[in-house]
Amino acid sequence: TVNNTDGTCTANLTNRTNKRLTINGAMTIAQRGSSSTIDGYGSIDRFRSNLAGCDENPTQSQSDVASGTTPYTLGFRKAFKFTNGNQTSGAGTTVCVAILHRIEAQDIANSGWNYTDSNSKLTLSFWCKSSVAQNFYGFFRTQDGTSQLNAFETGSLTADTWTKVTKTITGDSNLQFDSNNDTGLDIEFTMFRGTDRTGTLTLNQWAAYNTNVRVPDMTSTWYTTNDATFEITGVQLEVSDHATSFEFLSFADELRRCKRYYRILQDASGGACYMGAVAYNYDGNTVVVQVNFETEMRATPTLDNTSGTNYYRFYRNSSYVDINAFNSISGMTKYGGAFNNSDSGSGTAGQAGAVVLNNTAAKLAFDAEL
Repeated sequence: TVNNTDGTCTANLTNRTNKRLTINGAMTIAQRGSSSTIDGYGSIDRFRSNLAGCDENPTQSQSDVASGTTPYTLGFRKAFKFTNGNQTSGAGTTVCVAILHRIEAQDIANSGWNYTDSNSKLTLSFWCKSSVAQNFYGFFRTQDGTSQLNAFETGSLTADTWTKVTKTITGDSNLQFDSNNDTGLDIEFTMFRGTDRTGTLTLNQWAAYNTNVRVPDMTSTWYTTNDATFEITGVQLEVSDHATSFEFLSFADELRRCKRYYRILQDASGGACYMGAVAYNYDGNTVVVQVNFETEMRATPTLDNTSGTNYYRFYRNSSYVDINAFNSISGMTKYGGAFNNSDSGSGTAGQAGAVVLNNTAAKLAFDAEL
């Protein structure tokens, strides 16, 4: 649109690059596996379950988007899926079943959003589907300064039908985002919350965060339906006053973004395998493994490894030492570091060798999640 008086031009651009502030919004990356019942990150990278008070934890999983449907026709092939458990006690007051996505404060602070200006806007868009016809809620929550909350609703969903939801939020003088790598903005998609965290609030408006009122009172139909499902994909947050087409990235590019928060160094799900890292015997008993991260992690990570009898082996000098698990040691940074075996072995100090994952359940990974 051209202003004929001063010649200024306003354009709505749909194919901007690097516009998507959410990571893995097409749900293509699932380093931890295809499904889990834990409260936390268990399947889809960068999207975690938020569970409390359930009789049987719902299952989070990476699901396939059925061909012929929209959003399949728009290029989406994967979704985050919740499959409800059997909630025999009904809708308890402390129950929470939700999907949570967290964004670093510095990514919001440096996004181009003038977040203290009510004329500057962010737009969230996503596709969702529920096996139960119902209205669902969610919210944005800031973490820095005085925490603020802005709740929204999906509108009534038709059962088993994909629906696109778009929510635009404005800046507010009370918002604060520090330029650091801590959590800046939470986005929650809520299947159900009990009454100890619900109440009366105004939707689509910023207000001081109240831990006791995060969304309006919710119908319990989905939660009390055994094996009810909820799926979501195409999650995009962008600096815009409207939703533009989803920014698809290659699998490799999306994986690289996810590895800032979690990265599998090696897993043996496909069978026993050698680990591509430098290993040596430090003092005759201690096997030290040195790693360097090709992508800088968000913060100094913790070692995430499965343990079990002889899950790992240190091969050197035509023989091996069995190892059950590993520990992080001092010196680990967001760029790399070292870890060692947690159980005593035997060998000769100074010997170099290779670590083999000796059980299909064995896994070595690093976690720097928000």
